[in-house]
Amino acid sequence: MWIPTEHEKYGVVLASFRGTVQHGLPLEIGDTVQILEKCEGWFRGFILKNPNVKGIFPSSYIHLKNAHVKNKGQFETVIPVEDSVITEMTSTLRDWGAMWKQLYVKNEGDLFHRLWHVMNEILDLRRQVLVGSLTHDRMRDVKQHITARLDWGNEQLCLDLVPRREFSMVDPDEISVTELYRLMEHRHRKKEIPAPASTHHLFVHVKSLMSANLGEELEVFFHIYDGRENRPLSERFFVKLNKSGLPKSPEKTERQCTLFVDLGSSDLRKDVYIVVHIIRIGRMGAGEKKNLCSVQYRRPFGCAVISIADLLTADSKDDHLLKVYACNTESEWHQIHENLIKKANSRYNLSGSNSGLAVALQLLHGDIEQLRREYMVLFTRGVSITRKLGFSDVIMPGEMRNDLYITLEKGEFEKGGKSVARNVEITVYVLDIDGQVLKSHVAAGAGEPGADEYHSLVLYHNNSPRWAEHIKLPIPVDMFRGSHVRFEFRHCSTKDKGEKKLFGYSFVPLMQEDGRTLPDGNHELIIHKCEENTSLAECSRYLKQPFSKANLPSNNQTLKGTKESFWITSFLCSTKLTQNGDMLDLLKWRAHPERINDSLSKLKEIDGSEIVKFLQDTLDTLFGILDESSQRYGLKVFDSLVHIINLLQDSKFQHFKPVMDTYIESHFAGALSYRDLIKVLKWYVDRIVDAEHQDHIQQVLKASEYIFKYIIQSRRLFSLATGGQNEEEFRVCIHELFMSIRFFLSQENKSASPVAQTQAVFLRTFPAVYGELLKIFTMREVAGFVRETLGSLPTAVHADCLEAVRLQCIAKTVESQLYINPESRCILLPVVLRVLQAHMQEQRDLVICARILTSMLSLIIKEENGSAEPVVSEEVELIVESLLGDLMRTILEISNRPQPAGPTMRLQFQDVTGEFVACLLALLRQMSDRHYQQLLQAFSSKDNLRDFLLQIFTVFRILIRPEMFPKDWTVMRLVTNNVIITTVLYLSDALRKNFLNDKFDYKVWDSYFYLSVIFINQPCLQLESFSPSKRKKILEKYGDMRVMMGCEIFSMWQNLGEHKLNFIPAMIGPFLEVTLVPQPDLRNVMIPIFHDMMDWEQRRSGNFKQVEAKLIDKLDSLMSEGKGDETYRELFNSIIPLFGPYPSLLKKIERETWRESGISLIATVTRLMERLLDYRDCMKLGEVDGKKIGCTVSLLNFYKTELNKEEMYIRYIHKLYDLHFKAQNYTEASYTLLLYDELLEWSDRPLREFLNYPMQSEWQRKEYLHLTIVQNFDRGKCWENGIILCRELADQYESYYDYRNLSKMRMMEASLYDKIMDQQRLEPEFFRVGFYGKKFPFFLRNKEFVCRGHDYERLEAFQQRMLNEFPHAIAMQHVNQPDQTIYQADAQYLQIYAVTPIPESQDVLQRDGVPDNIKSFYKFNHIWRFRYDRPFHKGTKDKENEFKSLWVERTTLTLVQSLPGISRWFEVEKRELVEVSPLENAIEVIENKNLQLRTLITQCQSRQMQNINPLTMCLNGVIDAAVNGGLARYQEAFFVKDYVMNHPEDGDKIGRLRELMFEQAHILEYGLAVHEKFVPQDMRPLHKKLVDQFHLMKSSLGIQEFPAYVRASPVHFTNGSPRTCRNSVPNIISPDAGRGVARRSFPSYPAVNRYSSSSLSSQASNEVSNITGQSESSDEVFNMQPSPSTSSLSSNHSASPNVTSSAPSSARGSPQMAEKHKHSRENACLSPRERPVSAIFPNPLDPAQRAAPHQIGDTTLPRSDPNLSAPDKGSSAKNMRSQSPVSASRSPQKTTVPPFTPSPTECQSTSLVSSSPVLSGSYSSGISSLSRCSVSEASGTELNAGDHPLYPLAPPSTMPNSVSSSSDEPIRRENKTPPPYSVYERNNPRRPVPLPHSLSIPPQADPPALPPKPHQLRTGSMKLDGTSDPRVPRPRPLPRKVSQL
Repeated sequence: MWIPTEHEKYGVVLASFRGTVQHGLPLEIGDTVQILEKCEGWFRGFILKNPNVKGIFPSSYIHLKNAHVKNKGQFETVIPVEDSVITEMTSTLRDWGAMWKQLYVKNEGDLFHRLWHVMNEILDLRRQVLVGSLTHDRMRDVKQHITARLDWGNEQLCLDLVPRREFSMVDPDEISVTELYRLMEHRHRKKEIPAPASTHHLFVHVKSLMSANLGEELEVFFHIYDGRENRPLSERFFVKLNKSGLPKSPEKTERQCTLFVDLGSSDLRKDVYIVVHIIRIGRMGAGEKKNLCSVQYRRPFGCAVISIADLLTADSKDDHLLKVYACNTESEWHQIHENLIKKANSRYNLSGSNSGLAVALQLLHGDIEQLRREYMVLFTRGVSITRKLGFSDVIMPGEMRNDLYITLEKGEFEKGGKSVARNVEITVYVLDIDGQVLKSHVAAGAGEPGADEYHSLVLYHNNSPRWAEHIKLPIPVDMFRGSHVRFEFRHCSTKDKGEKKLFGYSFVPLMQEDGRTLPDGNHELIIHKCEENTSLAECSRYLKQPFSKANLPSNNQTLKGTKESFWITSFLCSTKLTQNGDMLDLLKWRAHPERINDSLSKLKEIDGSEIVKFLQDTLDTLFGILDESSQRYGLKVFDSLVHIINLLQDSKFQHFKPVMDTYIESHFAGALSYRDLIKVLKWYVDRIVDAEHQDHIQQVLKASEYIFKYIIQSRRLFSLATGGQNEEEFRVCIHELFMSIRFFLSQENKSASPVAQTQAVFLRTFPAVYGELLKIFTMREVAGFVRETLGSLPTAVHADCLEAVRLQCIAKTVESQLYINPESRCILLPVVLRVLQAHMQEQRDLVICARILTSMLSLIIKEENGSAEPVVSEEVELIVESLLGDLMRTILEISNRPQPAGPTMRLQFQDVTGEFVACLLALLRQMSDRHYQQLLQAFSSKDNLRDFLLQIFTVFRILIRPEMFPKDWTVMRLVTNNVIITTVLYLSDALRKNFLNDKFDYKVWDSYFYLSVIFINQPCLQLESFSPSKRKKILEKYGDMRVMMGCEIFSMWQNLGEHKLNFIPAMIGPFLEVTLVPQPDLRNVMIPIFHDMMDWEQRRSGNFKQVEAKLIDKLDSLMSEGKGDETYRELFNSIIPLFGPYPSLLKKIERETWRESGISLIATVTRLMERLLDYRDCMKLGEVDGKKIGCTVSLLNFYKTELNKEEMYIRYIHKLYDLHFKAQNYTEASYTLLLYDELLEWSDRPLREFLNYPMQSEWQRKEYLHLTIVQNFDRGKCWENGIILCRELADQYESYYDYRNLSKMRMMEASLYDKIMDQQRLEPEFFRVGFYGKKFPFFLRNKEFVCRGHDYERLEAFQQRMLNEFPHAIAMQHVNQPDQTIYQADAQYLQIYAVTPIPESQDVLQRDGVPDNIKSFYKFNHIWRFRYDRPFHKGTKDKENEFKSLWVERTTLTLVQSLPGISRWFEVEKRELVEVSPLENAIEVIENKNLQLRTLITQCQSRQMQNINPLTMCLNGVIDAAVNGGLARYQEAFFVKDYVMNHPEDGDKIGRLRELMFEQAHILEYGLAVHEKFVPQDMRPLHKKLVDQFHLMKSSLGIQEFPAYVRASPVHFTNGSPRTCRNSVPNIISPDAGRGVARRSFPSYPAVNRYSSSSLSSQASNEVSNITGQSESSDEVFNMQPSPSTSSLSSNHSASPNVTSSAPSSARGSPQMAEKHKHSRENACLSPRERPVSAIFPNPLDPAQRAAPHQIGDTTLPRSDPNLSAPDKGSSAKNMRSQSPVSASRSPQKTTVPPFTPSPTECQSTSLVSSSPVLSGSYSSGISSLSRCSVSEASGTELNAGDHPLYPLAPPSTMPNSVSSSSDEPIRRENKTPPPYSVYERNNPRRPVPLPHSLSIPPQADPPALPPKPHQLRTGSMKLDGTSDPRVPRPRPLPRKVSQL
């Protein structure tokens, strides 16, 4: 039976458990589990990281740990009972683990590795803590290391700052908010500005000396030298090196390493250096030969220096190689380091290029004890300590030093009868009072043990040597008296014996007779001469002689006159000995009682360091004098005591305060002193008011803390000795003293008066007295003293400084032990509050006020859990009553002030704000129901309550600001929010009770809602963004505060009733923002509010357009900020009921009378959300440009067509422009910017500043846009479009007579024409892409698009690009339309194949003489329609001749906009399916081949071809059709009797096919004639072969003589060029006149540079690969682009060539084709763009096609005149002629066919078509030749628009079987023909100006709306009568807002 566990609550998994049993819970080793139940060796529970999954697991797998259970029951929380540092480490490392892996993914390698090391380090430290074997100090150090590393990691990973106290995490609920703030602030400061260490130490480790000229032992001396004052700062560190330059004692590290200790911060300057002197031990001369002499001398070797400042920047781990400079001139040895510091290096030689002294140097910071802990290895291994000369900056009590430093400065010696100067060596000895040499008391430096004697340097032949050597004499204090130092001078001979001869000595005693030591400074010693063998053992003989020239009696002229002298400098650093005689006199006062007065007077003149040395002795002396003669010396002793107490206030001696404290507690014995001290103190206080000079009195009051300590201790000693006698007398004395104090404090004075300053001095020291008084008096008594004393200050204090001091005094009072006690606190609180209130009301001294409040409120929480609950409650009540209002006003005041400049001031400013905020939060958190009720009842009027509510709501909004606390203070923010929501819940009742119905106050309610919305949207409450562990902790502690506030908003909204109207539409945006928070419960609560708003708005206005407008506007801005998600969209649009009693939004709307408009609004908003979500997802970093552009286009169109939001529309236009520009899609960028351009007019209306546009007129902005668009069209090589805009701008400049800009514009236009003719343009490919499946974004989902490829991009590359953009997509392997399963699939499917563009501007393409680079523009621009063909067999397939049954399924795709446009792809709007019969297919194939032959012949004739090979190969492929049988196959298929009998309806078509075959034969004959003319000699045999085979082919066709219509064919070019007929007289009765346009439109066009391999060939069965060798070679050699070659008659799988060429399954990239077939397919298939136009060659036998010449003229020619307005375009030829002469002369023809963008070389030919055999040269290019005569000349008649059909239709017999009815064809063509740039006239008051069609709106009476969809726009512009197509929906009119933009 499962029973709940009592003690087994928490455990750690010891081994992994798979959980294979029923209800088993899989466990991983190391998981922590919470146990709920147990049963016979099994536990039931869950893993803490995934509490939702519960299961069972064996108890043996779990290690149980002690745990503390909170909230026992269903929602209990288990906290392990272990060290909080361990708990924190465990949870933190788990969080880090996940983030650490992400660092690797994000490629942040550096942080990844650093964090890895830190995590391992923390794990090691954790093990040490868990073992539990550490000492207390070591445990503390380990925890400090752990927390430091945890904080470092949290900071690096941008995690939260953890508040800690003593290394343990703090629970915010268990301490006051002010205390929490203080901890956070402390940790933040610590992190931000590490406190600089005041003490520094230099670690030196000598490695070796590298030099070429070694060979002798060396002594190396280091010391720190002050270059500014030219004096050493430290002792010397001394290292001995052997002959190799390595340390002599390598095993003793303390002899190689030292620590220069106690360097102050002032010593880390650039002019402080490490100086190294190197001495060699050996012969006198470095180069002397070895001799028998064994005597060695200390001789100069070299010197090195390095600045300490260099070590601050250098890497401490690197060794330093110091350059050693050798001293050439020994006389300069004493100052070599000074010269090196002054950079005078040139006078010294370096000891070698690679030489130097290798040392490790490292600066260490902090206290020496701290270093011992941090660098344990250093101290355990051994390191010598090198002290500073003199005491450190701070003298520590207990420090014992007694070091005498002597510097051997210089000497003056006589020659002594020698011809050369002496080599002088000094030997130094220290001798005691008995004349015995003190052993080991002469130290050359730290690092080596002391010696008995010291030998100086020997400077060669120098009678005035300057040694500058420092030695240390560490003589014990007890040996100082009677000791002396002796200096013996010897001459060192350089002869063979090398003997040292004594010739003199000097000495100096260390202590004078009166006990004073040798004074510091320079001493000139007398050199006493002696003989070489003189014995100096009897020191008593020479000690009687004078030692210094300064001490010589005036009558001793003999010694004074001698020239020989020896100078030394002495310096004593002693904590026990003094050189001051006055100090000694005072300490020996009993020996000389008469000197007491003088000694006490001179005490003030003695140096402070001397006094603190003998602090205890001095104090004993003073109190001894006081006890013995208090009457006589009482005042002087008091003054001396004051002097000593104030001396300890100095920072240098402040560490001696504990010494004095210890003295008072343990050594002070003046039991009677208190009377004298009280009496003198009162005497001084009574004299304050009358005294002129207050300085001394102020000194007395400064010392009052210690004076009271002496008084109290003296009284306690007296009580102990006498059993408490005279207690009352003592109390009376103290009361009288305080009365005197209160009297002098009550004096009103001006701020500058001395008394006011004295009052300030007393107030500063007064709080320090409380603790002493409490030793004798009770808490209440002392509190009474303090209250009366502070209360005695005058209320109106004139002195600002005194006010500040009084506040500081109160601050110290509040922080004192006295205030902590509740008994005394209730006495002091009113005084404190009164002063605090006065300051806060005047906004003065806010820093101290904040400090006081913080201290006060931090005490309240401590008492809350104690017994004194009523007391705390009363205190809270008092504080609320006095300070709550002032506190809020202060926060408002501070927050609204401009922040002061300077980082320090700003820091302080933030501190004050934060502290006041913490105080307010602490106060509000302590307030109970009773406090809130009292607070709200205390307001005398509604206005006061209203002001209070407005104020507190405003303060709360300030508290929520992100900048209120640092980014990582999440703990503090959560506490703040918890307090805010608690308070708001209390205040919302007051709001409901007092400000509803007739007392409604909009401002208060608005402030409330505004606060609530901001509260919910705070980043720190968005739990979804947090890690699971952090989210769990917050939810356990506080719950989801957003939901609480959301419920409160809903509740308050419901209470509003009819007042809701006041908040519509203002609150729509804020409430929408709340609903976008991804919290389901919150959304469920808030979304129904929108129904309410719509309902109330409907009641008020009859509609809710305001709600709709606001909702849409706000939705865009909010979702672009990253708010909202897919779930929200579904929830908004769902009909699923929400939680609780609330039905869904849609359900509620459906019940209303206004449900239709409501559901429409919801649908619109949902669709907008779909697009906005897609847009936001696409705009993320890393997304490809294609997605971003497509998504932006979708959103932009939505704003334009569905929402009419002009400003949003324009914003997205510019976003799209930026995307295109960045992606270098310059053409698309131009089209995009045109959308904005067309909203503007050429007017002078002022426009406001908008986006990046300045304030300017509409004309200026449009001009700027035009220029930018032209520039981008130029970059995109779309020059034709740029020319139109140039013309429009030029006309504007001309109308303003701005000829300068007009000239520039015309030049720009001319340059664009030049570029069209001179520059090469690449022909793009077009691809149809289908996006199927639910995983695609909304703007792509289950839609098909046609995309314009990039330059050089073919199908395979495009396919790969799309798969890269959609990496999860699956490429479909077929081209059939997908079924519903694909549409609804939860995946992504891509279907891609190439399509062929169908140009609209056929006229330009069919016109003779138009250069190819002009035609290419019209082939690939302004394309609305595309097609692709799929071959198939209908009926039985004839294996002998597959062409009999080969049909083609032709799909035509119509786009919503033409390409190129504002995007590289547009959606397919319409699909048309047409089946092409085998006969029609054959006609097309031969037409295409004929056109290709004509093109090549024309190019050859006009010498456009550089070689004749393309023509040769084409002729060869057609004539020698060896593979497929040539034209014979067509004859067999369609000319047989059976076919004619079975298909009588195809008679005309069979005739047409026969005509084309004859025509091809005629073209071939003419082509062979041209070929013969140009064929090179080496290809003559091939030509002869072609001629022979051609005759065979003719005979096979049965052609003996060409019919008349063939002989009249256009291959007979006049003068060899088709251009010659352009100005000829037309033949009106030509049978071909109407064919150019009237044929059924098989849209194809000439493919220049595409060459076929076979003209008439057939292929049996399904094989593709049996193409002739000529075919392959022609494709390889002559195909200019890598697309399939043109074949006149070839098949793949029994398909005709041009049919298969555009089928997606071709070699152009169909995935399903076998690899082996691809090459053959490439050779056999026509590319989509290669198929020539099928409507080129008319059927002369077809009478239906014969039309009147004027009719044909009007329907086939493009309209080119830019000066016709829209209505004129449908008028008759008469109207055309009636235009102004200027216009007519420019472009005399007009047409009623759909317009096209004209070539810049506007066609000037007429509408008449020639059929003369001589003049009709049009067949060469497949286009009727057009002459240049005018319409009137041609016809002499005028034609109205109604006299002919809009677009001539082909006869029914020529139409293929079409899926769509033929009646739709003209309308569709009409609708889709206009390209984006057609020219028409806009009515302009100044001058008719042509404008691109897509740039503006047709004239209308109403203000123009936003441009409609492109197809709608085009439809409107095409209608002849100006009416629009009723089938096309018109967009909603949009009021113009451009004037505001």
